[in-house]
Amino acid sequence: MGDFPMEELGGKTALEAARTPAMDRMSRLGEIGTVQTIPEGFSPGSDVANMSLLGYDPRQFYTGRGPLEAAAMGISMNPEDVAFRCNLVTLGFKEGRVFMVDYSAGHISDEEAHQLIEDFAPTIAGRSFHLYPGVSYRNLLMWHGGPEGLATVPPHDFTGMDVTDAWHVYEEEPLLYEMLTKAIQFFHKHPVNEKRRQEGKRPANALWPWGQGRKPLMPKISERFGLNGAVIAAVDLIRGLGVWAGLDVLKVEGATGYLDTDYGAKANAAIEALKDNQLVVLHLEAPDEASHMGNVKEKIKAIERFDKEIVAVVWDALKDMGCTYRLMVVTDHFTPIRLRTHGPFPVPYCIYDSTDIQDNPNASFSEKVAENIKDEPLEGHELFERFIGIEPVYVELDPKKK
Repeated sequence: MGDFPMEELGGKTALEAARTPAMDRMSRLGEIGTVQTIPEGFSPGSDVANMSLLGYDPRQFYTGRGPLEAAAMGISMNPEDVAFRCNLVTLGFKEGRVFMVDYSAGHISDEEAHQLIEDFAPTIAGRSFHLYPGVSYRNLLMWHGGPEGLATVPPHDFTGMDVTDAWHVYEEEPLLYEMLTKAIQFFHKHPVNEKRRQEGKRPANALWPWGQGRKPLMPKISERFGLNGAVIAAVDLIRGLGVWAGLDVLKVEGATGYLDTDYGAKANAAIEALKDNQLVVLHLEAPDEASHMGNVKEKIKAIERFDKEIVAVVWDALKDMGCTYRLMVVTDHFTPIRLRTHGPFPVPYCIYDSTDIQDNPNASFSEKVAENIKDEPLEGHELFERFIGIEPVYVELDPKKK
């Protein structure tokens, strides 16, 4: 949700322009501040940011985005495997240059994406590559015995831009480049793309692997903090983090990871999960998707729906349970509308503690207010410990067993 002030909003951010009575009330009655979810030297991705927010220092535990998504899909990894997030994208080719027309192939449907991936996968199956369909444009490529050091980039960082240099990076690994060029030839005449062209939609004409890494060693939250928990998310990245963290991953009907996600179903799932879990993590992707699209109106709408249909609903349910509780709202990273990609800046958080009511009469949940109330941002992984009020226990990990 984090953003910069915008001229079209009279110098306000989307958070400031949105009507958010629940989060504003939390800010008046709770602790508000900023948190640095992206350590220095790390790319400002959702993987790094959300790992931080779950209490794991990326400098110790991060290996790449791919392994997190593999875990969400139930795909096991051997130590020598390298997992890539693999987007279905729309590339443009002109005069020897390559352009990122659309990082999501027009937010291709699950059905269309699965048909493309499932039809192409057998043509490359062997000892080296395995391709797995995910949610919409988000898929997974496993390279058995592959390298880690390839300098890949996230396609959503380059929407509408020349990506020739980034594309030619794949040539450093001839086996991978051969597979990617084969995919372009295969997708070009595929019936799914023929139909999409007839309907005036962008074709999914290429694969874009990125965010690769090997199997991480992460102790479970139950081992570190003695808490059981669950995670509610539509995107594989967050679900995979939940798997590695030892949380129950709850699937919610209607949760899409896009603007049309079912907010109410997510809130209800969280309330139900709180009956059996000490910790519930609920993730919403819609504000980020709107930001990548550069759509201010949809971003504000997503923020307002999050406040009304999730924050307010879950907060009311917690009150009705008659127990003590803590509720936290936090953004994972900036995705400024004008940049249409992620930024590494400190983000706002708010913690409401039912046993320790604060008095911040003029506070609201926004980037500016959070920054002004607390000068120095917390480190990302430290916020989780602050929220639950428990210091972590050191866990010895045996790579042969974990």
